[in-house]
Amino acid sequence: MSSSDRLDRRHGWNELVSTALVGTERRGTDSPFDLLEQAAAQVVARRAGEQPGGGSPLAEAPADTTPLAPGPAADRLARLLGGEFVRVLPEWLELAARKPLRVPARLLPQLLAAGARDKSIRADLAAVAGARGRWLAGFNPEWSYLLQESSGKDVLAPEGLDHGPWEFGTRGDRQAFLAALRQASPGDARELLNVSWAKETPDDRAAFIGVLAEGLTMADEPFLEQALDDRRREVRQAAADLLTKLPDSRLGRRMAGRAAGLLTRDGSRLAAVAPAACDSVMERDGVRSRPPAGTGPRSWWLQQVIAHTPLRFWPGHLGADPAELVRMTIGDWAREIHMGWIRAAILQDDPVWARALFDAEPLTDLLAVLPPDERSWRAAEIVRTGNVDGQLIMMLGGVPGPWSGPLAAAVLQRVADIASSQPWNAGELARLAGERLDPTGHYDLDQLPDIGELRTATALLRFRSDMIKEFS
Repeated sequence: MSSSDRLDRRHGWNELVSTALVGTERRGTDSPFDLLEQAAAQVVARRAGEQPGGGSPLAEAPADTTPLAPGPAADRLARLLGGEFVRVLPEWLELAARKPLRVPARLLPQLLAAGARDKSIRADLAAVAGARGRWLAGFNPEWSYLLQESSGKDVLAPEGLDHGPWEFGTRGDRQAFLAALRQASPGDARELLNVSWAKETPDDRAAFIGVLAEGLTMADEPFLEQALDDRRREVRQAAADLLTKLPDSRLGRRMAGRAAGLLTRDGSRLAAVAPAACDSVMERDGVRSRPPAGTGPRSWWLQQVIAHTPLRFWPGHLGADPAELVRMTIGDWAREIHMGWIRAAILQDDPVWARALFDAEPLTDLLAVLPPDERSWRAAEIVRTGNVDGQLIMMLGGVPGPWSGPLAAAVLQRVADIASSQPWNAGELARLAGERLDPTGHYDLDQLPDIGELRTATALLRFRSDMIKEFS
């Protein structure tokens, strides 16, 4: 038996790496050239998506009638995958998925590898990968995530919704169908989910329950209350989060009953105590008993109870409006109370509470609850007056684009102001501006100094502007 045959029998990348580390002689391999040959073959196969060792011919890729992305757009995708302005990749995928268009087959391996690293791009990636991308994903376990995403096919048939995706589709296809049905007929979507609930896998139940957030009403409350009995923690948590948006729900009343004894008013101050234990009834209501690392259990339980208490309960219970309550002194557990209120404002999409809490602590998640125009000027004010540091850049990173108006002007001016004193922060802020500013907007760049950081922002804006035109 030749050394090459022995390596074939020991096939596997890990085995090849091990042989290279300990030496070919110790593994009974005659020549290192055989090892390199096998390694080269596996590298090529892995890049193409094939898992070597089977030896049987591959099934032919299915036909795909989705139009290809235009040549210039495909070439730009190759540049993105090659590392040029790589953070613009999600925007390219979103533009292509919206058409919809599919990517050239030659770029699929690189694109699927990018999706394996970044979950946030998978939905759009699945839409542009097409039938060939799904075929290719079947040969590489690292790309199998694609097989659970929606294929992007339209679930609307001429006579109405086509139930085929719900009966035979992937999890992503079924979720897309359920979302379309929820938009067309909320009650029918809830009833369809209720009928199939016991037969769904735990992962599918956790994925599907979030669809009910669209058009959520008290008509959904009985189903969600029942979902609190699910064995899967993620399902209970998702149901509890949705019920928190319904202040008249049974869960809302139970949480308000718990919270009443945990936070009381003592003159001009608030007095807080934390739960002494987390019992099974609290766990059923979505309170997680085990805290994350670095957080004490009582602190964790208190945050969660406050977060799932209807915000409208507090003014009547404590005798003050949200702006006053946020400013009041709290003795012990102050941080836990504020974190609970912040989470509640986000879950319940309450701009009054979000505004009061943002004035006390400017967090990106609170900005998202505010109307777009207010979100823009509030973020702009922080950029103009705050210190440009990692925290501010992280906050701005959570503000969705496209930026325009006061926020765009404030960011560009701030880049110019700190370019000489804080070059690293200026560079990060410039890159963020290039990625988030509206590429179709007009900016007074001629009034700003000609510095490298602003040239970076300009180059990114031009890159994105050209990219949009290529899809037109």
